[in-house]
Amino acid sequence: MKADAAKNALVSWYGDGSDGAVPRPEQWARILERAPDEGVTLINFFKFRETASYAGEDASISGNEAFDKYAAVSIPTMERVGGKFLLVAPFEASLIGADEDWDLVAIGAYPNQQAFLDLYQDKAYREAFQHRTAACAAQKVLIAGT
Repeated sequence: MKADAAKNALVSWYGDGSDGAVPRPEQWARILERAPDEGVTLINFFKFRETASYAGEDASISGNEAFDKYAAVSIPTMERVGGKFLLVAPFEASLIGADEDWDLVAIGAYPNQQAFLDLYQDKAYREAFQHRTAACAAQKVLIAGT
């Protein structure tokens, strides 16, 4: 799939990112413009809501429980497409720079661009992503070079 077509598909599935829960089109482009055989490493920071927030409905589960529903699908799907987690751990504190408040840090690595895209294009993953959105009050995802 060409970069523009892939970006358009990702935006149609996940939204335009204006809510901060998913990448904006130009952020998807940053991944898609990289060399296809270059690895992709993402450093994720998550802050969970006290109560999950699902669009149009009251949730009776915590943000942490909603994230567990997401992880139950995302972890095996990530491994199936060739990705792996280098670290999943509670956030402790900032050492240098401004203090930040997160609940969880996850560092995931993909061997190439296609493995990353395979995750985000997977139908079960796309369906489970709603739990990540409902779970998180805030999130930050950084791309690291490999």
